[in-house]
Amino acid sequence: MGKKRANTGGDSYERSTFIRNLLDDLKALDLMLERNLIEKGITRIGSEQEFCLVNDNWRPAINSNEILELIDDPHFTTELARYNLEINLDPVELNGNCLSQVEKQLTMLINKVRAVAGDFNTRVVLTGILPTISKSELESNYITPIPRYYALNDIMKEIRGTDFNLQISGVDELSLTHDTVLFEACNTSFQIHLQISPDDFIKSYNWSQAISGPILGMCTNSPLLLGRELWSETRISLFQQSIDTRTSSYALKDQQARVTFGSSWEHGTIANIFKKDLSHHKVIITKPIENNSLEELEKGIIPNLSALHLHNSTIYRWNRPCYGICNGKAHVRIENRYLPSGPTIVDEMANFALWTGLMMGRPKEYDKLSELMDFRDAKANFFKAARTGKESVLVWMGEQISVRDLILKKLLPIAHSGLIKAKVDNKDIERLLGIIEQRALGFTASQWTIKTYRKLRDNLKPDDALLALTKLTHDYQIKNQPVHEWPLLESLPETHEDSTQVRHIMATQIFTVKENDLAELATSIMQWNDIHHVLVEDKFGKLTGIITWTHMKRFLERHEYDNASLVSDIMVTKVISVDPKTPIKKAIAIMKKNEIGCLPIIKNEHLVGIITIKDVIKYDND
Repeated sequence: MGKKRANTGGDSYERSTFIRNLLDDLKALDLMLERNLIEKGITRIGSEQEFCLVNDNWRPAINSNEILELIDDPHFTTELARYNLEINLDPVELNGNCLSQVEKQLTMLINKVRAVAGDFNTRVVLTGILPTISKSELESNYITPIPRYYALNDIMKEIRGTDFNLQISGVDELSLTHDTVLFEACNTSFQIHLQISPDDFIKSYNWSQAISGPILGMCTNSPLLLGRELWSETRISLFQQSIDTRTSSYALKDQQARVTFGSSWEHGTIANIFKKDLSHHKVIITKPIENNSLEELEKGIIPNLSALHLHNSTIYRWNRPCYGICNGKAHVRIENRYLPSGPTIVDEMANFALWTGLMMGRPKEYDKLSELMDFRDAKANFFKAARTGKESVLVWMGEQISVRDLILKKLLPIAHSGLIKAKVDNKDIERLLGIIEQRALGFTASQWTIKTYRKLRDNLKPDDALLALTKLTHDYQIKNQPVHEWPLLESLPETHEDSTQVRHIMATQIFTVKENDLAELATSIMQWNDIHHVLVEDKFGKLTGIITWTHMKRFLERHEYDNASLVSDIMVTKVISVDPKTPIKKAIAIMKKNEIGCLPIIKNEHLVGIITIKDVIKYDND
């Protein structure tokens, strides 16, 4: 998100000045490409590790700033949410034992934060989406208190003109509206950078797009969100929707999301990609620019292109083109942004080796991809893989092929030759690509997660299952076993029960009727589903009453009942309800005092859940 001084650019003078600098940055980049001022002949790799912090109850922690301060290491930085942090690893030249170097540094830094976090009774979890994140951790008080994050939230809401809507369908469906940008913070990734020769940038970039689908299918890790089983890599849909600034209208018009795979193969130079993005996406955040890039270039100074860097950071291509300076020399690189965090460091390094090897090993026949593959197939492959992971059937150069076979038969050999070409140590090549091969023959992190969660759900309530799943994931990460070696659950693990609020145990599948429905419908629903209550809503979805078997009996004692009786004739309008954050013990006391068997959960006047005597009985020690 750029520097801390970045703001929403509301001041017209600052905005126009920033845009002038942005245009000058693009002109300067064109000149640098023409004058061969972009570094060639060397390839470096780098990465960024995002991770989650959880408390001793396996729920999101809120102490990232305190942990960051105590770590006191420039490799670490904040993220949007107070329960996430990021590590920026040192770039290294791609050769020899470079992959072992990256793995060693990453392990050292993860162990460092684990040690510091332990002093706060906090643990580190590497996962694309933390299973125990609930809607409560997506409220504004969980935003990291840094101006640029508040600026991002404000400008996204301002541009949209409405709250954020989320619609994701998989095995389950998630549909809700939210008032902050924090859904974006549910995503944690392992981002990889590869320096590219400017002369080869477009060919490399198009190749990175082509291989995205099969790589993603082999690396999925995020099938759950808010307890719903959605996509194999739910992050892809979640991230796009969480910061989508597009608006609906009666006119049929094409609008590109700021999170994008792109719309066509690229042509020209890296500068052309930046120009396309500026054409399609408004400047949403600005900052004062101290030095003009064209003026610096004429003085023989390599410019930072600060305005371009900031604008590019607000456009979230899954394969992002980047400009930077290293050792006083300008370079260009591709940032792979679609790989999830985790499930272990060694799995991430295997993903790193696969992508880097494929990028370096691109066969010459793929230099002109537009003649071999329809871009829409590459894009469709990416979203198929996000939805169904390793089980996907993709279209590769006109041929239908499974992710498994595409990786094993076509892409792994290319990755192997690419790493050999880069003179990477053979021991690392065999070890890391061997993990990808075994994962292709076995199961991915998403497949393990779904199998484990379903097993847990056979015996536990959703919240308890999510707690147990998070604990299992953490424990296997500590061992650093690649995910294809993780045991599938045979028996229930011991879990630490910490459900303290009704939101942790409430049922969200609620049976309701309308006030003007037939009363017989309500009683039938109770009989069919073996329940003793049905809640009543008005046409706006607000709770207006309740019908229980007890209420029905009392009604029959006082009134004639006929087939025409309505819900409104029988329902009780005085309904006792509580907020999702109500302590379970308090809810039990309310139910006892009022001699009721169920308690609706209300937030912002809307029904979000319900608890019954069966749900709370194990928490009642009185």
